[in-house]
Amino acid sequence: MPREVVSTGNQLAALAAIDAGCKFFGGYPITPSSEVAHEMSKLLPKVGGVFIQMEDEIAGISVALGASMSGVKSMTNTSGPGISLKAEQIGLGFMAEVPLVITNVMRGGPSTGLPTRPAQGDILQAKAPTHGDYQSIALCPGNLDECYTEVVRAFNIAEKLMTPVFVLLDETLGHMVGKAVLPDLEEVKASLVERRKFEGDPKDYRPYDVPDDEPAILNPFFQGYRYHITGLHHGPTGFPTEDAVLSQKLIDRLFNKILSRRDELESNEEFMMDDNPDLLIIAYGSVSLAAKEAIKELRKEGLKVGLFRPITLWPSPEKKLEELGQKYKKILVAEMNKGQYLQEIQRAMGRKDLYTLLKANGRPISPTEFKNKIREILEK
Repeated sequence: MPREVVSTGNQLAALAAIDAGCKFFGGYPITPSSEVAHEMSKLLPKVGGVFIQMEDEIAGISVALGASMSGVKSMTNTSGPGISLKAEQIGLGFMAEVPLVITNVMRGGPSTGLPTRPAQGDILQAKAPTHGDYQSIALCPGNLDECYTEVVRAFNIAEKLMTPVFVLLDETLGHMVGKAVLPDLEEVKASLVERRKFEGDPKDYRPYDVPDDEPAILNPFFQGYRYHITGLHHGPTGFPTEDAVLSQKLIDRLFNKILSRRDELESNEEFMMDDNPDLLIIAYGSVSLAAKEAIKELRKEGLKVGLFRPITLWPSPEKKLEELGQKYKKILVAEMNKGQYLQEIQRAMGRKDLYTLLKANGRPISPTEFKNKIREILEK
């Protein structure tokens, strides 16, 4: 049976991690994400897990990666400045192929910015959180239900593709209190993905010797399988190499294991788009809630408006965005930033004539602002 709870987005993210089988959390508190860690500190001991608050964000992700290397599902949590500090170790996760879920409750920036205000300031950061060549995966809940379901999905993706996965909440969703309808716990547990293990002769174990579109197979530490983990370019057993062919093959595989599964990773919502509306809004996260409220009120006035909401932001739904760009003449992109996802939408659509509603002052975009902007556009 579905479960009905009254909770915040941050609390739901923690509950989702527990239900997904997370057994380790390493992190450091930071506004507006601290409640995720607080909940994990209460929930993990009840399931035999371990919570540890480290001395800073860098140490927090380091111990989380180490726990994941030992074979347990692991998580860290932060906000934008914390991602900046974790950047080098995020790169290690990409390169060494260590599964990790990273929840980021976004706020404004750069630097300390607006710690207690809503923003969507980390969209481009989630695409490229560290240096080098890799493909990042970022999921963006748009309501309280998805603060739970997208964290569960993030754990499944991380374990299947052996990679860090971001879940991007924002201050509004993180601190919003409301009713959430969660899937049946037994259904959740039946859907969980466990990472693959090599079970042959230890002498034959080569964790990175996999097809060019498959993730590495990293057996848990301390179970008799000898291999090396490094942030350097590496060969089949994980030991460093500068061989040109092996180095190119490694980076190509880090791309291919994700891009070959774009269709599987993609998740979107189409709201009131069935009747070919005269204007299409593209919004994500908590901004989409205000957009939906505005659409319902405008529809009562006879104005045909719809919403396309990407849930998987990275890799982006570029084919779908291209189709929308060809189909709709008037498109409004709304974000609580200066247009970080707008760049990707313009690239995918091959268009620069999109309308925008952008705010970076720490205040949410209201339904009234949507309605005023849409009336202005449709009157042209």
